[in-house]
Amino acid sequence: MNTDDTTILEEEFETLGDHHRMAAHHFAAAAKLHLLAATADDDGDDEACARHAYAAYRHQLNAVQYAEIAVMDSEGMDDEDEPAAD
Repeated sequence: MNTDDTTILEEEFETLGDHHRMAAHHFAAAAKLHLLAATADDDGDDEACARHAYAAYRHQLNAVQYAEIAVMDSEGMDDEDEPAAD
C-alpha cells in the first residue's frame, strides 16, 4: 500500500460519501487480489494463491462494513422501510 492509501485509511470519516468511497476502495482491492489469486492458482503457486485470497477476504470484510455503515447513516432510509402507523 502506498502512502496515499495509508493516509486515506487513517483519516477519520465524517460523511456518507466517505463511507461509500471506502467501501468502493476495499471492494476494488478485493477484486484485484482475487485476480492475483486466480493467476497464482493457474501457475500452480498455492502459497501465493492462499496469501492473495486471504488479503482479498479481509478487504471484502472491510468493504461490507463500510457499506453497512453508509446504509445505516443514510437519512430517510428507516422511514421508507417501516409500515405506516394506523
